[in-house]
Amino acid sequence: MKDSVLILSIESSCDETAAAVVENGRNVLSNVISSQIEIHKQFGGVVPEVASRKHIENINDVVSEALINANVSCEQLDAVAVTYGPGLVGALLVGVNFAKGLSYAWNKPLIGVNHIEGHISANYIENKNLEPPFICMVASGGHTHLVYVKNYGEYEILGKTRDDAAGEAFDKIARAIGLGYPGGPLIDEISKRGNKDAIKFPRVIIDDDTLDFSFSGLKSAVLNYIHNSEQKNEKIVIEDVAASFQEAVVDVLVLKTIEAAQIKNCHTITLAGGVASNSRLRERIMDECIRLNYKFTKPSPILCTDNAAMIGCAGYYKYLNKQFADSSLNAMPNLELTE
Repeated sequence: MKDSVLILSIESSCDETAAAVVENGRNVLSNVISSQIEIHKQFGGVVPEVASRKHIENINDVVSEALINANVSCEQLDAVAVTYGPGLVGALLVGVNFAKGLSYAWNKPLIGVNHIEGHISANYIENKNLEPPFICMVASGGHTHLVYVKNYGEYEILGKTRDDAAGEAFDKIARAIGLGYPGGPLIDEISKRGNKDAIKFPRVIIDDDTLDFSFSGLKSAVLNYIHNSEQKNEKIVIEDVAASFQEAVVDVLVLKTIEAAQIKNCHTITLAGGVASNSRLRERIMDECIRLNYKFTKPSPILCTDNAAMIGCAGYYKYLNKQFADSSLNAMPNLELTE
């Protein structure tokens, strides 16, 4: 095995066109992200067809910039890794087909990476000493998973959402109270000026025998509160609504995460996904880990949102195991983390 393994990685599962060059899975030489947030703001959310077209426009420049920033030529690369699911099928296809083209043209191995596995792997980049096993709370716009990371590439899903993902709930409530898109960062910011105890929104636990989540009932409770207040001409303090809603989400995420760690007797907890950048969630999990003498690690916010560095990290461990794809690799919008 070479002393230095260089992987070009590509991520295009939603509305970020991203490319990175990662050395040995944990050393990021470049990480280029072209965001479409400003484009999709006018629609109040991601429009798949628009996202796909922008990926086509951006991907060549993004990949070229990643190679230039890393000062790496295609000859020096050892493999090309790409997200092939889950995500928006049109968006995924742009990245997958571009990566397949590069793999063929450069005669480099092709590695298909699960997007959720990429989010989990982001923890290795900034926490160089992190090794499995650990518990990872993966919370994003499309997914809410409690994962027991047994080893590199080996996962056990302990719980997941039965309806809305946490990030999806954030986006919908942000829209309802007039904050716009993307909802997560906006609610996080405005909640700092609100009273988290002002409104008693429900904490949906489902039952004691599952670590699954449900956020649709909470979402409905917030919408009902808003509609009832409007009908009664009562003043709605959006800072209080946001803070109370956020606290209800965080309470359940923290409770289930700690419960998962205790069930598995695992004393290391990590976060992943866009919601993992939420300041209240990070604060609450950290407090619990300090109380229980657990180790807590988290990626910086830039590595919580979609990026290609995390794909390069996950791809590295597949490279070590020679888990290569061929030209039949295709986009899988509903790809599961475990078979």
